[in-house]
Amino acid sequence: MKVLVIGSGGREHAMAWNLAQSANVETVWAAPGNGGTATEAKCKNTPASLGDPSALAVTEAGQDVLIGFVQREGIALTVVGPELPLAEGIVDRFRAEGLAIVGPGKEAARLEASKVFSKSFMRKYGVRAAGSENFTNPAEALSYAKKYFDGKQAPLVIKADGLAAGKGVVIAADLAEAESCLSSFMKDGSLGAAGSSVVLEEFLEGKEVSVLAAVSVQPGGKGVIKPFVSARDHKRRFDGGQGPNTGGMGSIAPVPDFTPIAQKDFETAILRPTLRGMEAEGMDYRGFIFFGLMVKDDRCSLLEYNVRLGDPETQAVLPLADFDFAGLCSAILDGTLAAFPLNWKPGAVCAPVAVADGYPGSYRKGDPITLNEAALAKTGARIFIAGARLDEAAAVPVLRSSGGRVLAASAWGADADQAWTKAYEALGALSFAGMAYRKDIGRE
Repeated sequence: MKVLVIGSGGREHAMAWNLAQSANVETVWAAPGNGGTATEAKCKNTPASLGDPSALAVTEAGQDVLIGFVQREGIALTVVGPELPLAEGIVDRFRAEGLAIVGPGKEAARLEASKVFSKSFMRKYGVRAAGSENFTNPAEALSYAKKYFDGKQAPLVIKADGLAAGKGVVIAADLAEAESCLSSFMKDGSLGAAGSSVVLEEFLEGKEVSVLAAVSVQPGGKGVIKPFVSARDHKRRFDGGQGPNTGGMGSIAPVPDFTPIAQKDFETAILRPTLRGMEAEGMDYRGFIFFGLMVKDDRCSLLEYNVRLGDPETQAVLPLADFDFAGLCSAILDGTLAAFPLNWKPGAVCAPVAVADGYPGSYRKGDPITLNEAALAKTGARIFIAGARLDEAAAVPVLRSSGGRVLAASAWGADADQAWTKAYEALGALSFAGMAYRKDIGRE
């Protein structure tokens, strides 16, 4: 069969690569894809004639174009990577046309698209999470922040209600920082409509863990959520967890300190009540979910839901999959997920991310990426492209950087130490001007 993957990042490259491993998959199209999906075996990027890639999947006109493309090409399955198309209802549009698509419907996508809705859902169904309050009035939000910091040293977490491309969460260390953030979000409109409503949340201590999972829930029926192996994302730009937050500087899977006791606590306090809530709300949720956890002393609290696979966690988790990813997608859609075997390879994966000079601020683009294929082959690592395009106008086609997060080197090892060594050897086989990366992914 033919498959379409919607998105253009490293997550989508990893998904396309894994789907292409299936004997049942003939071709994987990526819309719009990137330089990695353009060169991956059995994969193709959608043609430029479809129109502006930034509009595909997130506008009605762009969704119509994709629907037409799927129908013309005879594509049997579509998988959505990023959150924005889901929030904009692409799943509902495809299903109305009788097309198979993996992802939650628009109403269910509010679990990520609206922090206010998400926190309300957690409270309603007893999902263990940080205490919080919602505000639409800047003065009332500031008043709450003043009371929060009165005699308290812990930071305050400020979350914009809507989607903000990873810029909608600020951990304010003191009242001055909180006031500045609230003014920026709610008065200055720095995030547009996304920041006009905010959630103020207590700060939780512990270690962050990401659990990705497959979900199959349909209105009126019993649902299933099957978790993947645990993962950890490293958000801060510099070694030791220092510097500004980014979209992710690398990930590992599984997480050594996520114990069986913590896993059981997660399933009891978070996964099961989430499933009960989805069923009770009559959600049509046939896709993937991301549980962002804070874990302390084997006790888990939910920080957030994402209604899709995480990035860069996917680049560490999918190389451990010992099952047919296309088959998993079909099981999600046809209601057989409960019987689908999620088997995982032994060992570990480390996937550090190489970024462009200046990231996460303004960064340079257009630099050619060179690769020592022999050195890379010795490591067995996979390179997942996030922000690079294929320059076919050059005498010899070459990858050029086009984003802040350029690529991830995803390496398997018999244990975490071996995976770390192979991943960094793989990065040593690559280069582009200004290339930078953290050296402590998995060791922070």
